[in-house]
Amino acid sequence: MKKKIISILGSTGSIGLTSLSIIDKKAKYFEINILSANKNYRLICSQIKKYKPKLFVINDKRIYEKLKKRYKNINISNNFNFKSLNKKSDITITAIPGIAGLQPTLSIIKYSKKILIANKESIICGWELIRKESSKFKTNIIPIDSEHFSILKLIKNRNLKEIKKIYITAS
Repeated sequence: MKKKIISILGSTGSIGLTSLSIIDKKAKYFEINILSANKNYRLICSQIKKYKPKLFVINDKRIYEKLKKRYKNINISNNFNFKSLNKKSDITITAIPGIAGLQPTLSIIKYSKKILIANKESIICGWELIRKESSKFKTNIIPIDSEHFSILKLIKNRNLKEIKKIYITAS
């Protein structure tokens, strides 16, 4: 059986760590493509050693510089430019919190077959951009946070013209 290629944006947060613990239990079915994190240096080092991602994106410039010196043979970047990748991910989990998650989500769409999005702020603020990009690249978007997953299920077989407003909280 061919391994599923997985990317996780926000790999050191709770959703990223939970996803990786699930992957650990079924490791023979998965290959890690991209991981990204902000600044948890020890955890990032641990993930680089354990998962050997094809690319690790670091948001914090100080941590990026430190990791670049330590891991000279690892593809480490400080921006969400995925042009160097030669494989498209089967599944990408986007779990970067707040509006900071929108740009990385938009950037990864072209390089993913399916995106499991846990960031409701990106959906609230940038849904039209996400929808347009995902249509263009035939990327399936699936909400996994409880609020936007529930909304998707509630409106799935409804005439959207019947819905006047949907309220959702955002940070």
